[in-house]
Amino acid sequence: MIKVQNLTKRYAGFTAINNLNFEVERGEIVGFLGPNGAGKSTTMKILTGYLPATSGTAKIAGFDVFEQSLQARQHIGYLPENTPLYQDMRIGEYLRYRAQLKGVAGGKIKERVGDVLEMCDLSNVERKLIGSLSKGYRQRVGLADALVSDPDLLILDEPTIGLDPNQIRQVRELVKNLANKRTVLISTHILPEVEIMCSRVIVIHKGKIRASDTAENLLRAHRVAGALKIEANVHGDDARLRLSQVTGVKDVTEEADGDYTTFQLKLEANAEPSDEVLRLASERRWSVRELVRRRATLEDVFVELTHADS
Repeated sequence: MIKVQNLTKRYAGFTAINNLNFEVERGEIVGFLGPNGAGKSTTMKILTGYLPATSGTAKIAGFDVFEQSLQARQHIGYLPENTPLYQDMRIGEYLRYRAQLKGVAGGKIKERVGDVLEMCDLSNVERKLIGSLSKGYRQRVGLADALVSDPDLLILDEPTIGLDPNQIRQVRELVKNLANKRTVLISTHILPEVEIMCSRVIVIHKGKIRASDTAENLLRAHRVAGALKIEANVHGDDARLRLSQVTGVKDVTEEADGDYTTFQLKLEANAEPSDEVLRLASERRWSVRELVRRRATLEDVFVELTHADS
């Protein structure tokens, strides 16, 4: 569905993206991750035809986004990070207008608008003015707009920005339900959501692809360590120093909570220091309230990939 080859975008004295190569197959939900300024939004704007590239090619459903822009755009539903909406239009009116602009057949507009109102949980506010909506509702209107032409490909830039936890869950379920029906490329900073929703992850840093694989494979390939948390009353002992000397511990932070202190132990890859920490606590007569091992997450991989040469 998406094929990018040697894609580069340069500005005066600055290269936003440099020689990108990646593909997204039909039916995939792919997370596109990177820190601010990494080139995510630039790439998405090029894919959607809003921005020309300096060199390279990008194809959507086999159509070149530069040479065959109209045909390529007919396959795309795009939700930008800051959704532009007409404030003085009602939701239903706006979506019908957008459906007309996107070439939805006249006889199908009512059906498509009704479908996306229901999918995005907007049916009960269809007649409200967009200017009166909360940020969360405006984001849902933007998502409904992206879906109204029934596109093959959804490109979503920070789709859950401004949403409360319940709304985030609704968007997550909506995106997951699109699997195998549509292709989704989603950019977000909420990494746990990516682990739940996406079949694959692409990590971009400083304009270059740093990794492209499933979250599970990235965790195995980079052997990223998790962390260990211990809550204990150490009775005035210099616990932070002693914990930092345990084999496999890279760093220790502490936070006092009354008589107890919470220590967060950052671990080296493949380190398993729990037994040694418990022995140390026993020897030093600490009163341990909790000891928890946190598995490595996509966030740990992301930090490693994007801070390695920062």
